[in-house]
Amino acid sequence: MVDESKRLVVDASIARSCGDATATYPTSVRCRDFLLVLRDCKHKVVMTQEIRAEWDKHQSRFARQWLRGMISRKQFIALPAVSIDQTLWEAIEAMADTDPQRAAMVKDILLLEAALATDRSIVSLDEKTARRFFTQAAQKIAKLREIVWVNPDRLEEEPIEWLKAGAPADAERMLGF
Repeated sequence: MVDESKRLVVDASIARSCGDATATYPTSVRCRDFLLVLRDCKHKVVMTQEIRAEWDKHQSRFARQWLRGMISRKQFIALPAVSIDQTLWEAIEAMADTDPQRAAMVKDILLLEAALATDRSIVSLDEKTARRFFTQAAQKIAKLREIVWVNPDRLEEEPIEWLKAGAPADAERMLGF
């Protein structure tokens, strides 16, 4: 295990999918295991007020207890209001093909802004909408290319090993890869 901790933005999709401590659905197990390893590796979870509100609205019982533990261990960082990058918002909105896609991207741009303000790492289950779209957007928006996106439910990404290795900014995990 690497000693250097990283500040990771964890989407509410993870909090919702954990279930309780006895849930056996594979996604629930993988999300819980990921959060436990994140904690044990001494990484920190980063949230803006908006991200925290999403967590509070969607979190499972396990996620609520996990987050309390992270706060008590001082592994929680409450970001002050992140200044909105109007140029980034406009560029992303302009790239969306449909209104539903635009709405989804605007909702998830909060994750991007928090990641850009910290260690440029996002943990999320959202593959079909956000990750795919932001990967396409990274081809035209340079600042997105350095954001690492990890999905704890994709075993081929080896998310647990990634955490244990110090959550490095591996090229193949970046939106611009």
